[in-house]
Amino acid sequence: MENVNIKINGMPYSVPNGITILEACQMNGIRVPTLCYLKEINEIGACRMCVVEVKGARSLAAACVYPVNDGMEVTTNSPALQKSRKATLELLLSNHNRSCLSCVRSGDCELQRLCHEYGVDNEERYTGEKTPSEIDDSAPHMYRDNSKCILCRRCVAACDKLQSVGVIGANQRGFKTHIGCAFDQDLADVACVSCGQCIVACPTGALSEKDDTDKVWAALNDPTKHVVVNTAPSIRVTLGEAFGMPIGTNVTGKMVAALRRLGFAKVFDTDVGADLTIVEEANEFVERVQNGGKLPMITSCSPGWVKFCEHNFPDFIDNLSSCKSPQQMFGAVVKTWYAEKNGLDPKDIVVVSIMPCTAKKFEVGRDDEDAAGVPDVDIALTTRELARMINRAGIEFAALPDEEFDVPLGIASGAGHIFGATGGVMEAALRTAVETLTGDKLEKLDFTDVRGTKGIKEASYHVAGIDVKVAVVSGLANARALLEKVQKGEAEYHFIEVMACPGGCVNGGGQPTQPASVRNFTDLAGIRAKALYDADAGLELRQSHKSPVMKVLYDEYFGKPGSHKAHEVLHTTYVARSRF
Repeated sequence: MENVNIKINGMPYSVPNGITILEACQMNGIRVPTLCYLKEINEIGACRMCVVEVKGARSLAAACVYPVNDGMEVTTNSPALQKSRKATLELLLSNHNRSCLSCVRSGDCELQRLCHEYGVDNEERYTGEKTPSEIDDSAPHMYRDNSKCILCRRCVAACDKLQSVGVIGANQRGFKTHIGCAFDQDLADVACVSCGQCIVACPTGALSEKDDTDKVWAALNDPTKHVVVNTAPSIRVTLGEAFGMPIGTNVTGKMVAALRRLGFAKVFDTDVGADLTIVEEANEFVERVQNGGKLPMITSCSPGWVKFCEHNFPDFIDNLSSCKSPQQMFGAVVKTWYAEKNGLDPKDIVVVSIMPCTAKKFEVGRDDEDAAGVPDVDIALTTRELARMINRAGIEFAALPDEEFDVPLGIASGAGHIFGATGGVMEAALRTAVETLTGDKLEKLDFTDVRGTKGIKEASYHVAGIDVKVAVVSGLANARALLEKVQKGEAEYHFIEVMACPGGCVNGGGQPTQPASVRNFTDLAGIRAKALYDADAGLELRQSHKSPVMKVLYDEYFGKPGSHKAHEVLHTTYVARSRF
C-alpha cells in the first residue's frame, strides 16, 4: 500500500493511503478519544467523541471513519474540539445514572475517564427526562442496567459480528431507544450463550457479570465447610492486569499466595482438570477413529460454544466430545476421589473456580454435572471478581511472595497450561493422541500449525497410516462459518477444537476489561497466549498422560481412560435447545 503525506497538529507524517484519521493518529502516538468505536466490528462514527478538524471540511469529521488523503491537514486538540467533546460528554451524562461510587466499573470506566480528562464536573448541565433504571438480571451469568448505557452499540456488535449470536439490539426509536432482546424478552429466554463478550466490549457499567463473591465469603466463614479453589490456565496471565501489571505478566505464584490468604483450605490448579480432559478426550478420539465413531469429534471445553451448538447446530451434538470441561472434571474429582481420600462428605465441600469465562456461571448449573449427587462445582468467579475479593481483603497483590499450588491437585503439565489459548486444547490432545495411536514416543511436542490467534486454522498430520485432518476455530461467528462448510460437505475433518471467545480463554468475557484504546490496537489475545506458551516451554512435564497425578487418579480410582467409572464421573450429556 502506497503512503500519503499528511499533517497532524502541524507535524508532517507519512501514512498508508486509505487508513482512517484515527489509525493515522494512533500509529504516530496521538490519542484521539473514542467511545463507540471498536475496530472492524463497530466503526459507525456515532458517539462524536473522535471528531477532528480537517482543513477545508465544512464540519467536524469523525476520525474513526474518515479516510486520509494526500495533503490532508488535521487538528485533533483545538479549543473548539475540546468544547465539542465536553458538550458531548455532558449530553451523555444528562441521561446517565451517576451512581459512580458504587458502580462495578468505577475507576475502570471509559466514560468516567473522559469526563475527568475534559473537566466535566458533577453539576448537571442539561436536565430533563432520563431512561428508567431497568435491570435485566434474568440470566445466570450477567445483568444489564440500561440507565448506565450510552447507546454506543459496542455490545450489539460483539454479539452479532464476533459471535453471530445476535440476541441483543437497539429497540424503539429516538429518546426511547434502548438496548435489549427482541420484543424486550428477558435475556434468559433467548438463545444467549453466556459468553460475556458484550461485557468486555461495554465502556461503562451497563453490563457486568453477576457478582458471586458474597457466596464465597460466606462459605469461607462457615466452619462446617471445606472450601477449595481452582484457577483456570489463563487466569495466571491476566489477573495481573487488574493490579496495573503489563499485559501478559505471569503471576502464578502471587495468585496462589493471594488465594491462600483469602482463607481457602486448598489452592489447586484447574490445569489438572485440563490434563484429565486430555487423557479422556484423546482416548475418546482414538476410539472413534479406530471403531468408526462419529466424526469429526468436536471439543466440549468451552461452555459458551456447547450452548451455541445446542441452540444452532443440534445435528452436531453427537459430534461433541462427551468429556466434561476441565472445570467440571476438576470439581467431580474433588467431590469423589479427593473426598473419599480425605474422609469428607461431598456435601460439606465447596468448590470455587476462578474462570476467564462468564459462561462457566451457566455451566455449574447444567444437568448431568453432579458426579457425587451434588453439583461438581458450587461457585464460578471471573478474573474480575477474584481481583475485587483481593482488593476487599486488603491484600497488596504486587508485594506478595510467590507460592506453589497445593498437592496433588496442583501438579499439572504444560499441555494443561496452553488450554487457555486458541489451539491449545488441540495441541495438548495431539501430544497424547499421537503417542496413543502410534505407540511411539513423540519427539517433537510443539504443533505450531494450530497456534496463533487467526480465527480458523487447519492442519493435517500423518499418524499411524492415517492423515488426521484437524481444525481450530475461535469466535462463534467463525465456528458458524466452519460448521456450515462441514454441513455442506465443503470441508472434512477428524477433530475440531472450538472456543467461544475470539483468541480463546485468554480473551474470555470474564477477563479484566481493557479500554477501546487498548483493545483496538493491541493484540491482547496474542500477548496473553504467548505467556502461556512460554510457561509450557519451560516445563519438563509437557504431556497430560505423563502427569504423575494422572497415574495416581487412574491407578487408585478410574482404572483406565474411558472406563465405566470414568464415564460416570468425567463425562456428560447435551440437549437440543430452541434457536429463539
